[in-house]
Amino acid sequence: MGSASGSSHRATGPQAGRSSAGGLVRLRGRVDTLCREAFLPRDSFGREIDYLRLSLIDHCNLRCVYCMPLRGLSFIPSRELLAAGEIETVVRSALAAGFRKLRLTGGEPTLRPDLVEIVGRIAAIDGVSDLAMTTNGILLSRLARPLRAAGLRRLNIHLDTLDPERLQKLMRFASLAEVEAGIVAAAEAGLVPIKINCTVTRDFNDADVVELARRARDGDWHVRFIELMPVGGGEPEHAALSQFVPSAETKARIEAELGELEPVPAAGPCDEARNYRFRRGGDGIVGFISPVSAPFCGDCTRARLTIEGKLVTCLFAAGGADLRAPLRAGEGDEALRARIAEVWTRRSDRYSEE
Repeated sequence: MGSASGSSHRATGPQAGRSSAGGLVRLRGRVDTLCREAFLPRDSFGREIDYLRLSLIDHCNLRCVYCMPLRGLSFIPSRELLAAGEIETVVRSALAAGFRKLRLTGGEPTLRPDLVEIVGRIAAIDGVSDLAMTTNGILLSRLARPLRAAGLRRLNIHLDTLDPERLQKLMRFASLAEVEAGIVAAAEAGLVPIKINCTVTRDFNDADVVELARRARDGDWHVRFIELMPVGGGEPEHAALSQFVPSAETKARIEAELGELEPVPAAGPCDEARNYRFRRGGDGIVGFISPVSAPFCGDCTRARLTIEGKLVTCLFAAGGADLRAPLRAGEGDEALRARIAEVWTRRSDRYSEE
C-alpha cells in the first residue's frame, strides 16, 4: 500500500517531462533575476538603476501656461534628434546596464512621424518590463491602435480640467473633445490602465479637481494631481511660483466634496505618487505628486535621455553625458552600456532634498 500510495504522487511519461521542463524554466528565470539584481549599478546613495524616460521631440501642439510660452520659442533641427535606429541602440545598451522600465515623452511624442516605428523597435528588445508614454492625447484617435499593435503597453494622458473653456485657457490650443476621444480610443485599443495627469494651477483649474476626482471614482480612472514645479524661466516659471497649489490643499478640496480618501500602498519605494482610494464607492485611484511640498528625490531611480541624446539624472540637471556623439562615431552597445552605467554610479544628487 505504501509503495502504491507513493507512486500515485509521482508523474511519469510526458507529464513528468513537461513538469520537469517547466520547473527548469522557472528556476532559470529566478537565477537570471538574482544574477541581474546582484550586478545592477547603484549610485552613491545605493539607488538602483531602473526607469528611463526618453524625450523624442521638443515640439508640442499645445502651449500650456506652466510649460511653454506663446512666443520666442526655438527648436532643434530634426537632424540633431536621435533617429529611430539610434534610439533602439541606446535603449538596448540601457537595458543591458540595468534599466527595466521605459517611458516615451516629449514635447509631445505623438508629433514624431516615426513614433510607431520607434515603439516597435523598442518593444522588440528583450528585457523591457514596461513601455509607456506620456501624451496630451489629441492625436490618439488615429494612433492608439497602431501604437498598441507595435508594443506600447500604457499611457499617461494629460488633462487639466473637464471644463472646455478653462482647458483652452490653461492648455492653450487644446480641445476637450479631442482629448476625450483620445482617451476612449486608448481604452478601446487596450492601452490600460490609463492614468490622467492634472497639473493644478491656482485661478485656472484648482476648483476643477473635484470633477476629475469624481471621474476617477465613477469611471475607474487613475487621476494624478501634480504640483507646479519652477522649471525653465519666463512665463512658465512665473506661473509655477505665483499660482502654486500644494497637494494638501487639493486633497482637502476633494475630500470635502467626495468623502474621505484612504491610502493605497506604494508600488515601490521610488513611486513618486501617493495614491488613495475613496473609502466609500468606486475603484478609481486618486494620486498626488508633490515635488515641492513633499519631494521624493531621495528615492528617485529615474534618468532621462534628452532630445539631443544626453543622459541626465534629473529634470533639473545641467549638461548631461553625451551619448549621441559616440553613437554616431560608431561606438558599440557594450561601450554605450559602460557609459550609461558610469553616469549612474557617479550620481550623487538628491536635488529638492538637499
